[in-house]
Parts: sequence; C-alpha cells; structure tokens
Amino acid sequence: MDLLANIGMLDCKLADTPIVENHKIGVYVDQVPTNKERYQRLVGRLIYLSLTRLDIAFVVTIASQFMHSPSEDHMAAVMRILSYLKSTPGRGLLFKKNGHLDLEGYTNVDYARNITYRRSTSGYFTFVSGNLVTWRSKKQNVVSRSSAESEYRGIAQGVCEILWLKWLLAEIGFRLNAAIKLHWDNKSAFEIANNLVQHD
Repeated sequence: MDLLANIGMLDCKLADTPIVENHKIGVYVDQVPTNKERYQRLVGRLIYLSLTRLDIAFVVTIASQFMHSPSEDHMAAVMRILSYLKSTPGRGLLFKKNGHLDLEGYTNVDYARNITYRRSTSGYFTFVSGNLVTWRSKKQNVVSRSSAESEYRGIAQGVCEILWLKWLLAEIGFRLNAAIKLHWDNKSAFEIANNLVQHD
C-alpha cells in the first residue's frame, strides 16, 4: 500500500490477475517508448516486493526483461501488476507448524512463450513441512525443440533445488523420513524421466 500511495495509485481500478492471460509482451519494432527511469524504478520496487509476494514473482520476472528499452505496453503491464496489488493487500507468506518434515516440490514451464527469443520459462517452488521456502522463475538458456524437452529442463532444475534442500536440512541436523516428492504435469517428460532408452 505504501508503494501505491507513493506513486499515486491508491484510487486505481482493481485487477483480478497480475497479467493478462496468454499475454504477448515482447520487443517490437513499432513499439512506443515510455519513461525508462520511471519504469526501472517501479520494476525495481516490484522485484523487492516479490520476495514476500510469490503471486507476482513470475510477472515481475517478465517485466524485468524489458528494463533496457521499455515501451508503453510494458508500462501498462507494470500498472496492471500494481492494480492487482491494490486488490490483494493481505496476501503474503504464512509459516506454520504442521507436525512433519516432508520435502515436496512442484515444477512447470511455459513452452516458448517468450515472443522475442522463443525461449521457455521454467519455474519451481518447494515446500518443507508444508511451508513454502524456495521458488524461482527463470528463462531457459536454450531454445527447446519441444514442450517435453523444455519441461524436462524444468524438472532438472526442480531436482537440483530439492537435492540442495535435502543436503541443507541434513547439514543442520534434520533427517527426512518420508520420500521426497516432485510434481510436474507433462506426460512426455514423465516418460523420458522413467525410460533410460529415450535419453540421448
């Protein structure tokens, strides 16, 4: 709310989601430039806020990709994030004791959604004892040739994060009793992970 008050958006229209579904945000030849300093300042503040507001982490990652040359479309996307924040002031992270020490992760990928570079964005988040402890959303380093390949890369990142958390918990004296679970939603990637013959 302090951010909204500071930039004079306390009376803005509310938005139900932080970004338009199936957005087409990218870099275009005919884009109309906007105030670069203001855009960078707003996105910088949103990056800081996304440390505790997981619901805007993905869209802030998208907005931060255009810091070098923002357009009016990019600024409109940032304004929508701010309108969404106005409609959801009480959201944040809640940590509670759940009586177990299960480690669980979720991964997902938006296949080739980046219009400019055709790269996929991988995302994962992990829970320890039912509490969200880590999350990440990052553009993949390469262009995947299929959704299964991009999902498989996302799964690999999720596995690395889970193994790191397992090592960290063991280092501070916590032993995991239950099996570690990693969830993903791509059948082809599941088949590749379970069939060593398909690995090249």
